[in-house]
Amino acid sequence: MDVVSQLQRQFLDFTTSLYREFVQLQKLQDESNPDFVIKVVSLFFEDSEKLLNNLATALQQHIVDYKQVDALVHQ
Repeated sequence: MDVVSQLQRQFLDFTTSLYREFVQLQKLQDESNPDFVIKVVSLFFEDSEKLLNNLATALQQHIVDYKQVDALVHQ
């Protein structure tokens, strides 16, 4: 399998997984909390932006603290 095919397969797997996760998230939404999905997705993006900024800062240090990088990556 060539590189392009591998990347296409990985992309398809990723999008399929993402769709399944989104469907599961929608199942948790009900009349008592109609904005549940919007709130969860918004929080995800806010947290992701902070984590990526922290990761970029950690990697730009003269001496990289790889334990810190590992912790950020796992979040």
